[in-house]
Amino acid sequence: MKDTFFKSTIILLIGGAITKILGLIIKIISTRLIGLEGISLYMLIFPTFSLFMTISQMGLPTALSKLVAEDKRNNKNLILSIIPITLLFNILLMIIIFLISPLITYFLKDERVLIPILSISFVLPFDSISSILRGYFFGKEKMFPHILSLIIEQITRLSLIVIFIPTLLNKSVITAVSGLILVNILSELVSTITLILFIKDKHIKVKDFIPNKSNIKSILDISIPTTTSRVIGSIAYFFEPIIITTSLLLMGYNQSYIINEYGIIEGYVLPLLLIPSFFTNALSSALIPDISKKYINKEYKLIKKRINKVIKISLTIGIISSLILFIKPYIFLYFLYNTNHGTYYLRVLAPFFIFLYVQIPLESVLQAINKAKNVMINNIIGTILKLSLIFILSFLKIGLFNLVIAIILNILITTILHIKALKKELN
Repeated sequence: MKDTFFKSTIILLIGGAITKILGLIIKIISTRLIGLEGISLYMLIFPTFSLFMTISQMGLPTALSKLVAEDKRNNKNLILSIIPITLLFNILLMIIIFLISPLITYFLKDERVLIPILSISFVLPFDSISSILRGYFFGKEKMFPHILSLIIEQITRLSLIVIFIPTLLNKSVITAVSGLILVNILSELVSTITLILFIKDKHIKVKDFIPNKSNIKSILDISIPTTTSRVIGSIAYFFEPIIITTSLLLMGYNQSYIINEYGIIEGYVLPLLLIPSFFTNALSSALIPDISKKYINKEYKLIKKRINKVIKISLTIGIISSLILFIKPYIFLYFLYNTNHGTYYLRVLAPFFIFLYVQIPLESVLQAINKAKNVMINNIIGTILKLSLIFILSFLKIGLFNLVIAIILNILITTILHIKALKKELN
């Protein structure tokens, strides 16, 4: 327990388990409250939500975590000087969303999503500020404030959903879906306040907000490739339902079938498969500051040992969870969502998600050793492959299994590319 990495990991695992359980409860309650129609609409716009959330964060949690861990700069200025820039950037994003929302609605082939898409814009500034503070605490390897803020955030979100969504649903499904998005404003605000309370040095001056060119350059050198990498994934996620809807409509499938099946995969199947990811996410979050310090000190042997341990842990978690979901998928679908929809999808995908659980920490290691550009390139290749396969496989008339196959190959190829990049750097 003297190892800060394992202390951080244990805190993140315990907290991650709690927040994951709360997240599942939120998912279950939300799904049952708004029904299949509501969750299908929500999942249709969720890629758009994910895309703009990724853009608004600008890759700052990763960049700040690494730079704060190196402890070579004025950390107060590093954190505070990026806040005004972030807020201005988010205001620009809000304007962009208002301008292009009709176009997004047109591409999604459902006019009901316009208001929920507009709702996304109001959440962005609150999420980006909390992400900056999380990056600071990650860099300091102080995980408790991060975990506590997440737990409070989830409890707040759950309470707001239970209180307001039934009332909003009486008005319309669209209003309820918009409400699911807007509750994030208050939950992120509560999370931010929680994080601020843990900051010891609260003596802030105006000059602390003045950007230091060197600090900003250091942040952008890491955040731009990191953001680009994540934005590419989010853009793919954004275009995913558009390509699926357009191509399958051309093949003669009706819109109701497409929306429902896509909602089953995105709303039921993938969340189940991603449950174990809180283990690997915990490891990944703790890895960035830990590996950054070791890399600065050229402790390459220790880095290799750390990577080997993390991969073994990730593989063990992945194999156990995937095996359980493969053997008894219907039990979890019934227990969590009161449905048997998605059983076949779950069985096909489960074995291949083992590689995703390995991919996540590998990505963090590459970012920690200044190879964020490699992550970006690998993700671009995987993304292009995925979108291309979705479209091409549509012509085989295999329904939404075109998406399932594309997901599998994307995971496999990206993981292999990450392993090759890491071996090249550390050998």
